[in-house]
Amino acid sequence: MPTYHLNINGSQKKVETEADTPLLHVLSDYLELNAPTYGCGLSQCGSCTVLVNGTATTSCMLPVSSIGKSEITTLEGLVSDNGKLHAVQRAFVKEQAAQCGYCLNGMVMTTISLLNKNPSPDDVEIRNALEGNICRCGSHTRIIRAVKTAAKSL
Repeated sequence: MPTYHLNINGSQKKVETEADTPLLHVLSDYLELNAPTYGCGLSQCGSCTVLVNGTATTSCMLPVSSIGKSEITTLEGLVSDNGKLHAVQRAFVKEQAAQCGYCLNGMVMTTISLLNKNPSPDDVEIRNALEGNICRCGSHTRIIRAVKTAAKSL
């Protein structure tokens, strides 16, 4: 079985698994990182989103063999050493932008990716960036408000 050396949340992790194992399964099953969540398994709901070199990427269909030396960041990797939440996480809490929380991982990670590329997005840009993340609870207006709050604080 192949061995992969992965850069996850700033640490090197060694994993032995098949080449076609989805990154999501490596994160949850081997590394016990549970923020990226299995949703649809088809890269359509966004709940499994991680940052790959700073860009929001769904992990449920991404084979571990394609990662190479890429830097992977999960929601767990956003919290600083002193336990302080990332500015986007703080904005989501402040705006109460989650109800059940199932979509929260994808919304936060996608927001970080968006704000890395565009620090002052308008409503249309926010909606376009988040369109790959499904929220079944209907928290969309609070999520958009949280993105704007985060943009102001960064």
